[in-house]
Amino acid sequence: MTKQPNRWLILAAAILTNLSLGTGYAWSVFQAALLETNASKGWELSQTSLAFSISFAMVPVGMILFGPKIDAQGPKKFVFLGGILFGLGMFLTGFATSIPLLYVTYGVLLGLGIGSAYGAATSVAVKWFPDKKGLAGGLTAAGFGSGPIIFSPIIKSLIASVGVYRTFNILGLVLLVIICGASIVMEKAPTTKGAAEQVVLDGKTYKEMLKEGNFWLLWLIYTLGATGGMMMIGTASDIAKTYALADPVLVVMLVSLANTFGRIFWGVISDKIGRYFTVVAMFMVIAVGLFLLASNQSLGASLGIIGVMMVALSFGGFLGAFPGITAENWGVQNAGSNYGWMFTAYGVAALFGPQLATNIKTANNGDYTLAFFIVIAMALIGILFQLYFIKKLKKS
Repeated sequence: MTKQPNRWLILAAAILTNLSLGTGYAWSVFQAALLETNASKGWELSQTSLAFSISFAMVPVGMILFGPKIDAQGPKKFVFLGGILFGLGMFLTGFATSIPLLYVTYGVLLGLGIGSAYGAATSVAVKWFPDKKGLAGGLTAAGFGSGPIIFSPIIKSLIASVGVYRTFNILGLVLLVIICGASIVMEKAPTTKGAAEQVVLDGKTYKEMLKEGNFWLLWLIYTLGATGGMMMIGTASDIAKTYALADPVLVVMLVSLANTFGRIFWGVISDKIGRYFTVVAMFMVIAVGLFLLASNQSLGASLGIIGVMMVALSFGGFLGAFPGITAENWGVQNAGSNYGWMFTAYGVAALFGPQLATNIKTANNGDYTLAFFIVIAMALIGILFQLYFIKKLKKS
């Protein structure tokens, strides 16, 4: 009998992988330096923020492309492939002296790398921990969200010493090695049903899933929930500067800290009280947080920072909860490909959130407030949709 792999070691490797991939969330730190370096070329915030949007819109594309193969062949080679693509995209961004090239390197290449490695790491965690889906999904998602906590001060120091472009070069090589190294221990989960299994093992394929109205309702809920978080992450540094909340790098780190904690906190809570009522609570926290941020000039910068962190806290919760929600509704056997399709909601939010913020800021003389109230309205709509979904489940 072959020795069973240590599932906690596999989970640790998945967390390390996502921690490295989470460097992509530090975009607003990179962006400030890129805009300063290329000021003479006329680079603008709306142009550079699109690189971040493209990158994270490519994540679900990568998950869809590689998801079925991850389910069939296991995660190892796809984490390795993701490490190559992500590291290469980061490294080549160090030579992106034009906006279109920036979109290809940081946008397409790096985003596909995240999709491959993140999709594999997330699905393997869910499959190895069917008895603790919320915890495993929360911890792996927490790794993804905590990248900027560790790397933002490193990035700031490197930019100060060698410039933003050489920083991309260095990080690209280092992260490539880390992710590819972590892939070595990522073994495929067993296909036998454990005693603590709480979802249907075989489940449905993505083609069957896409035909169900419940999928599209949950997809819309996920999109509404993720938009505010992507808006905040993509523009955190500039929001901090615009409203004089605190040092922009500190705010980026606080956002990442809240994002990370939210993935664990809401994941554990959802295992106890149910994922669907937890989603309702997360929408409420987003709405309150954005109201505090929109009112920062009258309520004070401290409450504005708290508001920023509340949005990030709930955003992390959505990413921690939805792998489990997907597996709960359509099984774990095809979790990689199924969650890839569900994760397109995140891709839409990545395109819409930051662009909504930067375009409204441009149109309103540097004021983001209208964008905040639009996302508050989206959160209220999300609550109504989630309550409707809960009502449907009770009737079925």
